[in-house]
Amino acid sequence: MAPNRAAVVSSTGSLTYAELDARARAAAGGLASRGIRAGERVALALAPGEEVAVALHACLLLGAAAVPIDLRLGDAEREARTSGVAAIVEGPVEGAPLTSVARHGIDSIATVMYTSGSTAAPKQVGLTYGNWLANALGSAVALGLDVEERWLCPMPLAHVGGLSILLRSVIYGTTAVLPGRFDAEEVKRYLADRERRITLVSLVPTMLSRLLDAGLECPPTLRWALLGGGPIPPALIRRAAAAGVPIASTYGMTEACSQIVTHGWPLPGVELRVAADGELLVRGPTVAPGTLGLDGWLHTGDLGTLDERGRLTVIGRRSETIVTGGENVAPAEVEAVLLDHEGVADAAVHARPDPEWGERLVATVVLRDGERTSPAELRAHCAARLASFKVPKAIELADALPRSPTGKLLRGELR
Repeated sequence: MAPNRAAVVSSTGSLTYAELDARARAAAGGLASRGIRAGERVALALAPGEEVAVALHACLLLGAAAVPIDLRLGDAEREARTSGVAAIVEGPVEGAPLTSVARHGIDSIATVMYTSGSTAAPKQVGLTYGNWLANALGSAVALGLDVEERWLCPMPLAHVGGLSILLRSVIYGTTAVLPGRFDAEEVKRYLADRERRITLVSLVPTMLSRLLDAGLECPPTLRWALLGGGPIPPALIRRAAAAGVPIASTYGMTEACSQIVTHGWPLPGVELRVAADGELLVRGPTVAPGTLGLDGWLHTGDLGTLDERGRLTVIGRRSETIVTGGENVAPAEVEAVLLDHEGVADAAVHARPDPEWGERLVATVVLRDGERTSPAELRAHCAARLASFKVPKAIELADALPRSPTGKLLRGELR
């Protein structure tokens, strides 16, 4: 470990590894003086920055499970996530530095995360030390690793995709860069500035789209933009390639400690299987133990296919499949075709009850600024590329689509 290397860099300051260790030990001492013990839960209700890293590592030193809280939650949502915790950290915590570090096994719970709740009520997931270690090692194999890595995290730290950057970086002994809430112009400046030396960034498709709209081109030090958190339109990948942005597409879940598959291939030690009904099943060292079914597999709720080499293609959510006139339609497939139209900025396909078809396909589309493409033109675009039953019966224009803080489409709000 390099004690003088930057561990965390944020918009409000930075900490070396030596400073993070000292601050975390003092914070752990402060929590211990409040009576917090190993195995208890501590909620972290903090703005993105170095204080989150300090509080997180204070919990790990004590053996307490950290529960990151998104500050944008409503009162009822926050109350549900903090129910049963031993303490809520809302600012700096200090005390006599902890001298005795808790000893815990790899099966002990390190963090309690909440799923996005984009298709169902959010549920809590206890991720172990072993889950996080396996995730970090597998991600390093998938993406490569440089000792001078600087991983930019514009994702919410209460989301598994954001928190994973803090934890992977400390396992690697590299630097996590926290710009705060996502702002396309600000993140573009980080990526374009050679002096900041950003080598990795984690994004969801809507973030990447906004960065490209903002004019991001050829980030000078970037090795990979890890892109996940939802279906990735092929048109977006082509736009990124044309702009010189290297994309590492990934598929993951909170229950599997973020990454499951990167570049189409499962992380080392992760097994994939497609059930008879097309559902994707996962097991391996990154999967939270409390999420396995009776058959020993994590049932993802996603539909996917594996080619003869074992490379994964995700089709969509099983629960989102639309049955129209007896035919099954995956909304993500239709959305990808709509997003392939040069005038379309965003698109969502959903169902409405229909006396003839059972469910009628409807698309809600956001056009790019200045575009005047009509719904009839978009239907014709779909008809030229899709089977007739997959063509939306109606296309409606909107200014924006409802999305979660991590960019996931809230399809239920459109229904």
